[in-house]
Amino acid sequence: MNVARPSPATPERDLAAHGIALVASPGEAAKSAEALLRRRYSWAEEDKAETLVALGGDGFMLQTLHAMLEDGEARPVFGMNRGTFGFLMNEWRLDRLFERIQGAKQIRVAPLTMEATNIRGETWVHPAINEVSLLRETRQSAKIEISVNGRVVMPELVADGVLVATPAGSTAYNLSAHGPILPLQAKMLTLTSISPFRPRRWSGAILPDDVSIRLKVLEADKRPVAAVADQFEVREVCTVDVTLDRERSLTLLFDPEHALDERIAMEQFAH
Repeated sequence: MNVARPSPATPERDLAAHGIALVASPGEAAKSAEALLRRRYSWAEEDKAETLVALGGDGFMLQTLHAMLEDGEARPVFGMNRGTFGFLMNEWRLDRLFERIQGAKQIRVAPLTMEATNIRGETWVHPAINEVSLLRETRQSAKIEISVNGRVVMPELVADGVLVATPAGSTAYNLSAHGPILPLQAKMLTLTSISPFRPRRWSGAILPDDVSIRLKVLEADKRPVAAVADQFEVREVCTVDVTLDRERSLTLLFDPEHALDERIAMEQFAH
């Protein structure tokens, strides 16, 4: 069996010497790109690496970041888009990879922490890099009480759901729900309603990122609601507490001309 081997090592191609490892999603485009990169460069072992190169789309980038949060080892990640969406990724290019990583702009993002309790009293704690969302599980609208720092600010929101998004996640599900785009440097969170029925005109709020938000499901037995932290779901919740976790910030690496903060700003002019 022929095994792909990297080209003879040079300082620019010996990425292993710089502690850089490669990970890829199982998608066909990502695996093809991985094969090309492994022939071109030498790579460090993933568990010993100081920096990761991730091939895939935004979903795979979130998966990679969540894995680092679970392991307690946050390492800078340089993503290249070989998936469906690539908002969190750089452009795919084979050449000059070490120079790109060296010259990359560092963007730090802090995750949310979701503490969700279901109607049986079971509790889950999970991080969310983009958003925490509550969504109705049946045809009946959800009824949700919203509190900020222990104070009830909305006694009853009747809607398909509600979400809390970080600036990094404000251009994802939040934008689809007609929530505001937050500059990455803004120390804010967006609280956005999803298809509100009552109050019909209430679309949401922008809050300082040091607040604690409690979302209490009213009539939880009759109107079941699921809570989702990025891709992790808890069904039949009764309370969901959301805070920003500054102690576990993550670092994304971007080509200076395509940095995440500029992309988020430019999304305000997309149509």
